[in-house]
Amino acid sequence: MPERERRLAWEQVLAWRMARHHLLVRSNPQRLARVAGEVCGLHAQVMSSAQLSAWARIDNLPPDAVDRALWQRRTLVKLWAARGTLHLLPATDVGTWLAALSTQTKFGNAGGGEMNNLTAAIGAALDGRVLSRDDLADEVARITGDPSHAEKIRFSWGSWLKAASFRGLICFARSDGNRVRFTSVETWLRRKVDRPDPHAALREITLRYLAAYAPATPEQVAGWWVGPPTRQRGKRMLDALGGDAVEVSVDGTPAWALPQDVGEMSRGGLPDMARLLPAFDPWTIGVPRHLPVLDPAYRSRVFRPQGWISPVLAVNGRIAGVWRHTHTDGRVTVELEPFNRLPPWACRQLDAEARRLAAHLGADLTIAVAG
Repeated sequence: MPERERRLAWEQVLAWRMARHHLLVRSNPQRLARVAGEVCGLHAQVMSSAQLSAWARIDNLPPDAVDRALWQRRTLVKLWAARGTLHLLPATDVGTWLAALSTQTKFGNAGGGEMNNLTAAIGAALDGRVLSRDDLADEVARITGDPSHAEKIRFSWGSWLKAASFRGLICFARSDGNRVRFTSVETWLRRKVDRPDPHAALREITLRYLAAYAPATPEQVAGWWVGPPTRQRGKRMLDALGGDAVEVSVDGTPAWALPQDVGEMSRGGLPDMARLLPAFDPWTIGVPRHLPVLDPAYRSRVFRPQGWISPVLAVNGRIAGVWRHTHTDGRVTVELEPFNRLPPWACRQLDAEARRLAAHLGADLTIAVAG
């Protein structure tokens, strides 16, 4: 690869990333599960945000498409995955994800007497069954003979369930009213889930990450996979790729990308594109949290306390503001809060985005712009 092709500008990188995230040319509803896989999962801490992340990338998406894919067709699976956060992942890829997640050492997944006993009990309780959180708690306590396990399952906010999720022993089933319910991955999918070698699977997941979020530094790779970034872990993940990843320079910052993507990046350019992205959107989570993508002066308005990640205005790949919407009585109100004055073309496109959202929700529209 010519050395000049390895020197990239942020404008080129952001245009390429927007294309890979289906934010330049949207996909179609038949590819919902595939789109979820191509962005390494839809974040599902808040299900409405996962639905809007799909809406942002897919044209003519029915309002109930994600629910149907998840709870009826079962082409998506909801479980704790990268960083121990909730994701919707394609059912066809779940074996690779589980094999890679088995290498995680956080949330007790490295092993240990109590966690191994707890996860084994969760697996036994959910094998062939669908249980509410309370019923699961009671059943695990019965199996282990330890009443404290019931309390951990009831009140842990998932922290005691994540190792079981990494092992494929628990995933979400359809709720019964307001009652969350769980089952095992194989029970939910009604089939045996084959898993490749864990290190080969982690290598594959790293390749998929770069296919959507490159160029990435070791810190960014590790931050996406395990949480608080550590260069050493990210470097090991990149080193495992060997010649399947190459070092590039993005406005002077060294980072890594797939060789077959670098030429496409070098030919890219920003096409003047503005999008509304929901809370916890994969794009926002995956971007570097510094200039030129996000001015540090506004970082706290996007990455908020308790891990909340705001809905953002994505303007030519940069985070140019935040927004919110309410939907009541057949009317959706969209409030835009740009950080600075936006060009007229961006204002027109964001207006069209708000109208597209109202049409998706089947509601009338009111738009308000702060400032």
